[in-house]
Amino acid sequence: MAEWRAVRPLRHRDYRLLWIGLAVALIGSGLWLVALAWQVIELGGGPIQLSIVTTAYSVGLVTCVLFGGIAADRLPQRTVIVAADVVRGVVLLGVATLAFLDVLTIWQLAAGALIIGAGEAFLIPAYTALVPRLLPEDELLAANGLEGTLRPLAQQATGPALGGIAVATLSPGVAILVAGLTYLFSAACVLAMQVRPAPAVAPSEHQHSGVKAIVADFREGWTYVRKTRWLLASLLFGMVFVLFILGPIEVLLPFAIRDQTGGGAGAYGFVLAVFGISGAIGALLISSRRLPRRYLTVMTLMWGLGSAPFVLLGIAGEVWQMALGAAIVGATGSAGMVIWGTLLQRRVPDHLRGRISSLDFFVSLLLMPVSMALAGPAASLFGVTAVFIAAGIGPVIACLVAVWLGRMPSDELANPLDTAPGDTAPGDAATGDAVTDTVDVAAGAEGQVGIGAAGPEVEAAVSEVR
Repeated sequence: MAEWRAVRPLRHRDYRLLWIGLAVALIGSGLWLVALAWQVIELGGGPIQLSIVTTAYSVGLVTCVLFGGIAADRLPQRTVIVAADVVRGVVLLGVATLAFLDVLTIWQLAAGALIIGAGEAFLIPAYTALVPRLLPEDELLAANGLEGTLRPLAQQATGPALGGIAVATLSPGVAILVAGLTYLFSAACVLAMQVRPAPAVAPSEHQHSGVKAIVADFREGWTYVRKTRWLLASLLFGMVFVLFILGPIEVLLPFAIRDQTGGGAGAYGFVLAVFGISGAIGALLISSRRLPRRYLTVMTLMWGLGSAPFVLLGIAGEVWQMALGAAIVGATGSAGMVIWGTLLQRRVPDHLRGRISSLDFFVSLLLMPVSMALAGPAASLFGVTAVFIAAGIGPVIACLVAVWLGRMPSDELANPLDTAPGDTAPGDAATGDAVTDTVDVAAGAEGQVGIGAAGPEVEAAVSEVR
């Protein structure tokens, strides 16, 4: 039944185990973020010390994410996920032990954060590459919807709430210990899975070893992106998107709420909560339906046109108006991410999926610090309102350019994914399902799908602005 489409993937035992492990680990990540801040404070640190620790986490994430993609393509994905979870869990147990013994220092905390960031860099591409081996293709949209619904609820709501309770009633060390146990629980869930063997890779594709192999893998992934027009256009759009929106959200929103509405921390928390909840609802709604026929265009326009309410955040005089704008941005952004995750899993060949996923994540991370660094000076020069107006207009223009540059309308019609019963691909008399199967087989075999005047295959990257 259509109303159960969004939860259909949970019928499969192995995916259910993976999802449960992810849910618990995301709660642990939320716990860790709260515990980390208060642990720094308990050690006598301030904003500079907390910045050092969080920067160490970011360095581990950014420097390892591309290598994580190679590992996901070369090694069993389940093994990579288990190793990443175990490493993160053991590190947090070690940090908690040092806290209990009252010998923990800021540099030890930073070293732990660095390793945790590196572990996450290996886990994310492996997770993306593993899911298509657990589910039928027509359930991947729903699976990404489940993840898109789960992430804000677990990592941004439940985890921090539990972390706050644990810190307030016990200690930061206890919260860190619990977070470590959640990662080990996730590893146990993944170990309990029974994953079918990965498709064999032709020897010629991995004929090098050592440093040459890594260079060859990087080159192969970049060549695929460069020749895949929709993917290249989407990645470029993702960079512009992150540059325009991240700084205003992370740096300027509290000041906009204070100066325009007179609101304080409560109003700020309310707007952020609305943003997160609407993101979960948007992910659930898009995954409850069939993948749009114009999936590339819909996805890109959701991100671009869906950012227009940033203008409202810059001019609104009431908290509810800001919450409304945040709700639209959150819902459309998460819905677009669900489609994007599905395309990574359905249109990218198996042997490249980990690398493309890591490249997507890397591109998203690349301009995050730049956006945050520019937001403050831009607001000082032009005003907070002007920056939010630019954040609303810039992605709209960029998304229209991306649709044109990527030749998305012709590409998505030439490469249908989910077709309604009785539909056929252009110029083909077979059923919609048969056409979809043919296109997917061609994509897996060649790494590209010929689309005539529309150009080669594509993929979009605005990650995990997650």
